[in-house]
Amino acid sequence: MSVINSATKHFKEALSHDMRSVEVPEWETTLFFKSVSNFADEQKVVQLHSDGKLVEALVESLISKARDADGKRVFKGADKTTLMHEVDPTIIMRIVTEMNGEQVSEDDLGK
Repeated sequence: MSVINSATKHFKEALSHDMRSVEVPEWETTLFFKSVSNFADEQKVVQLHSDGKLVEALVESLISKARDADGKRVFKGADKTTLMHEVDPTIIMRIVTEMNGEQVSEDDLGK
């Protein structure tokens, strides 16, 4: 098997694993997500991060990863403004941190 075939096989297997979840009691919901995603889905997040727009990158990450139990996105791109201005940022940071498996602090965001 070629390296590219092995790489795509590995990625397909990773995508097929069951979704993980994060409880969000403040929103009275459970959000689901996959621990891996493709570069096409992460493109906006990577660009915003490289532009130093870390807060927007967090919100884009939430929009692209958050799913319902059936795997459908729960946010649309049009929800970005509302998420950035009308939703508790500490909750968004907690959710995205859990989804990404890494710690994001307010210092990282320039607060």
